[in-house]
Amino acid sequence: MTGSTIAPRDPRKVMTLARMGSFHQCRLSFMRILLRRLKREGWRFDRPRFDIDARGVGVAVYAAHGPRNSYSLVAFANDLPPEKRSDRVIATEWDATFTLFDGVPGEDDIARLARNIPLQEAGRVSQSELSVSRANRSVRLWDHVVERLSTGRQPDPEMIEDVGYLMRTTAVYGSGKLGAADREWTENRPEFRAPFQIEMLSVYLTRAFVLDLVDHMAKVRAPGKAVSLAPEMRRRLGIGNSTGLGMAPFLINHPVLLHSWIAAREKALARVRALPRIGADAAQALRALAARAHAEVDSWQSAHPLQVEKLARLRADMRALCDHLETADLAGALPLDALYIWGEAQLGIDGQELLVSLMLEPFPDLVDPLAEAMHADEANTTRIDGTMSTARLRAIVEDVYDWALAIDWDDPGAQANVWYTSEEKLEPRLGGREEPGIAAYEQPLCPGRDAARMHRDLAGAPDTSVGAFLMRFPQHRHIARRAQIAARFPYAEIRDNTIGADLLPIDLLRAKLAFFGAGHFDPRSDRWVRINMYRNAPLPAELSQVAADDWSLPALERTMS
Repeated sequence: MTGSTIAPRDPRKVMTLARMGSFHQCRLSFMRILLRRLKREGWRFDRPRFDIDARGVGVAVYAAHGPRNSYSLVAFANDLPPEKRSDRVIATEWDATFTLFDGVPGEDDIARLARNIPLQEAGRVSQSELSVSRANRSVRLWDHVVERLSTGRQPDPEMIEDVGYLMRTTAVYGSGKLGAADREWTENRPEFRAPFQIEMLSVYLTRAFVLDLVDHMAKVRAPGKAVSLAPEMRRRLGIGNSTGLGMAPFLINHPVLLHSWIAAREKALARVRALPRIGADAAQALRALAARAHAEVDSWQSAHPLQVEKLARLRADMRALCDHLETADLAGALPLDALYIWGEAQLGIDGQELLVSLMLEPFPDLVDPLAEAMHADEANTTRIDGTMSTARLRAIVEDVYDWALAIDWDDPGAQANVWYTSEEKLEPRLGGREEPGIAAYEQPLCPGRDAARMHRDLAGAPDTSVGAFLMRFPQHRHIARRAQIAARFPYAEIRDNTIGADLLPIDLLRAKLAFFGAGHFDPRSDRWVRINMYRNAPLPAELSQVAADDWSLPALERTMS
């Protein structure tokens, strides 16, 4: 119980692109929510099929059995020529393709899926499939691991540490993509009520398949000499991911869901800050977690100037935090509130947000139940209230979008970018407004500018109802809806210019991926990033015997050995 009340942070502070682009995984990240449930409910795992030939071609099935339902990852392995390997969304072949099947597939199901899943966008699936995904090998590490294992040796630990994954996904599609089951089909199942649990389960089982596949390839190369990858090596390998602009507009297009995610995290922070005292065990845990985070950040590498600069600041912040925790009075009154206030004064934004994640770790009883509130009923919360007065709507705009009303939208730099949809792949893209003809295809992904435009028309219109106003100005329907949503869901709106000259789309990607639970952010430009998923996490076969939620930061002896 808390002895005082501390309010969640102001959306004006939290919902800027710079701060969202500095988020880190935490106890409320979706991978961690999933593994806690799998452990708590005693899910069972098996591998009913593994028919992969000496070339690495074939099919495997990995099944997860819960209290009510079973799900199966159906994996199709391919012998992909090097010249066809690409992380770009326009690729047509991959080293492996996957679907998460609702239940355990029969022979007819697998035959049907074999005709479609390897084709990805060119194929079609049914309501029995919950997700569709694909992955490519990290060739340098893959070849090294197979070669070492086939000669009876373990791979070089430094290479494992440097790369961190044997395959990386280039897309994990769910929610109706390519004909897969819509979200409405599964949202009432307890295991899928939290966001993106289908996708997180798919990636978790994919990791198990990839680790088994590399063992298999070593053994078919040298049947009498090959060894299996050591358990510690297996855990240190996650699944990589390459993510670009296709993901960026998601947070803008799902304001109520965004609010649910941010509100849960901010409520968790407020609960922890309000603790009147913490025990010696919690204080020691916090110090140890900070040291682990410091070591993990020190192990990150990137060649991109943006991330190199951020990493340098974050490393300095982690040194400062660890030094401060050595002498900080964590036995005093409101110790975590004092620690947070210190962080605001002494750390950069990236360091502040990592501190937030660390502060939540020792308090699962306060934090973990908030995962149950991270879903959103988008269908029943986005209807426009036409009876609202225009005076009330104008007041909302002036409160939520005050930052946007201060921008000179006639300045070309304020509208330098255009979000549009690629004709080739029907995915979001970003182009310069000066490009000929591009403005005609602009998507409504700049709420700030649109709110300013609506505010101008509201100022010149007579007092009436929102319904009557929108009959006269129908172009403002989408932003009127957003404003009404933001009035009820304070973290629904990003309080920043999403088309300005200084926009870094990577901030949008990072915010979403942090909620997924990703680690080791490695931007390759300001528009796409590589990350690692489930690195250090227990594997399905060992989940029942080990802790489910002490893997997001590696142990010190591992990172420093």
